[in-house]
Amino acid sequence: MADIASFPSNSDTETNTTDTATGARLRSFIERVERLEEEKKALAEDIKEIFSEAKGQGFDVKTMRKIIAIRKKDPDDRAEEDALLETYMAALGM
Repeated sequence: MADIASFPSNSDTETNTTDTATGARLRSFIERVERLEEEKKALAEDIKEIFSEAKGQGFDVKTMRKIIAIRKKDPDDRAEEDALLETYMAALGM
């Protein structure tokens, strides 16, 4: 006769099912993030190529990056930063 300890109890079966479902959800999240990371890497390469092309045609990449950063900002925030910059520069006699 088999030892009773070798048979899974109902609570063990429920735990295994829960662990499997939880593991599957976790795996799904991780795989989705991994796919997005790959897409992000490909996009970064595309952006790098565009900047290289622009540089090859005589554009200043550093300035282009600044313009992109400025365009991302909220107009009110940008106006406030510009005003502070002008105030500080005036205080320094620039």
